[in-house]
Formats: sequence, C-alpha cells, structure tokens
Amino acid sequence: MLSVGDWYAIGAGFFWSFSVILMRISGFTIPPLPLTFFKSFVAILGFAAVLLVQGGPWLPDLAGMTWFRLVVSSILGISVADTLFVAALNRLGASLQALADCIYAPSVALVGWIMFGEGLSAWELMGGSLVISGVFVGMVKTKEIKRHRDLLIGTLLVAGAHLIMAVGILMVRDVIREESLVWVAGFRFLVATVGLGVFAVIVGKGRSLLMGLQRRDLWKFTVPMALLGPFLATLFWIGGFKYETVGRAAIYNQLSTVFIILLAWMILKEHLTRRKVAGVCLAIVGAVIVGLG
Repeated sequence: MLSVGDWYAIGAGFFWSFSVILMRISGFTIPPLPLTFFKSFVAILGFAAVLLVQGGPWLPDLAGMTWFRLVVSSILGISVADTLFVAALNRLGASLQALADCIYAPSVALVGWIMFGEGLSAWELMGGSLVISGVFVGMVKTKEIKRHRDLLIGTLLVAGAHLIMAVGILMVRDVIREESLVWVAGFRFLVATVGLGVFAVIVGKGRSLLMGLQRRDLWKFTVPMALLGPFLATLFWIGGFKYETVGRAAIYNQLSTVFIILLAWMILKEHLTRRKVAGVCLAIVGAVIVGLG
C-alpha cells in the first residue's frame, strides 16, 4: 500500500511533467534566465498565500548555520539548477529532456552516499549503470535537435542540474523534516529569486529579467507552468523527501519521465522513435532498481 510519502513523490512527477511541457512552449520565446525568474516569482506568491491562510510563523527560530545552509541550498538547487534545466530543455526538447532526466535517481543516490554515507548496494550500482546506458541509447539526434553540439551540451546541462539539485535539497534534509514544507519551499524560492536578480544585474541582463512579466500574451502558458511546477510540484517533491526514504522518493519522482514523453508526443508532436522508447525503458528499469535496491 502506498504511503503518504509515496503519494507526494508521485504527485511531484505528475505536476512537474505538465509544467515541463508548458516550459518548453514558453522557452521558444523567453530565454532561460528570465523564465526561471518568472516562475520563481509566481511560486513565491503561491507559497506566501498558503502561509497567510495557515497563519504559521514567517521567521522560525533557527540556528545561524541552518540559515546559511538554507541560503546556499536555495542558490544551488533553484537559481543555478533550474536555469541549467531550462537551458537544457531549449536544446533537447521535452521528450529527450525527460529521457536525460533519468540521471536524477542515480544522482540523488550518489549525493546521498557522498553527503550521508548511505552506501550504494550492488542493486543501486547495477540500476545506475542501466540508467546511464538508457540515456546513451536514447539520446540521439532527432529532428527537434538542429546540431549534435546541442545534444551533447543539453545532456551535460541536465546532468549538472540534477547533481546540483540533489546537493541543494539533501543538504537541508534535516530542516525539511522539522519545519513546515510550505515555509521551507517558499524561503528557498525567495532567496533563489533574489540571487537571480543580483546575478542578472551583474552580467548586464537586468532589463531582460522581467520579460516573463512583460509578455502577458504568454501568461496562459507561463502562469500555469509556474503554479504546476515550482509551486505544486516543489511542495510534493519536498514532501516526498520528508516522509519517505531518499531512494524510494526518487524512483516515484522518476515517473515524470513517462508522463513528459507521452505529453511531448501528444501535445508538442515530438517524434517518438523506437530508439528513444528503448532508452526510456532501460532508464526507467534502472531507476526502479536504484530506488528499490
């Protein structure tokens, strides 16, 4: 029987898959940095609204080092990782991006081993190998990809995004288990959004940062994208790590791979090749082994 943590993890994958499709559509017009800024900004409004309804504390009593870890976690896991993710999506398309996302489960397992000494069993090692094999089998140049260079760079960006994301969330796993899910998620997005703004000003892209807010004609895509992904999916994602083990939560999150590829085929009309399907099957089997090993 599925636990509360299982449902949280499955819900995260479900909401995230729809957000990715909308992110792909939005990314045709809005570059990665302003798109990440927009979806983080909308997510903050959502978290703030829930906190107002709940009436919980806005500033819990935390140690100085805990605040520092939360800030670093926010910048790594959202400011950096989300921007890399959007950049990869623009290069790979939704279905290949979903396939590359199968790196997620082994990444979480690897980071858990490095940070907490959670050993990698023979099953986890075998599963990780299958995931990597599946990515290599399926990651071939399709009509959605214009250059082979985009395929390589996109794959590396996804791998980097997931490793950084795993570090960012697991470094505050103790805080997640002790504090409100809504508060932790909202605070991380607030810090990440401020960090993105500072970075944009430093690199001279401050004017383009508000493009997502200015393009009201795209709000029918960008607003649902932000509410489904950064807001709802993030709450469910963090909930999975709060109430379930790291490996088990990761494997249920990985169901987003199936959802995204099917949605990309039905909505975006992305080509579904036999090799892509074979790669997905290998990667999902590997992810299952990692999660259950």
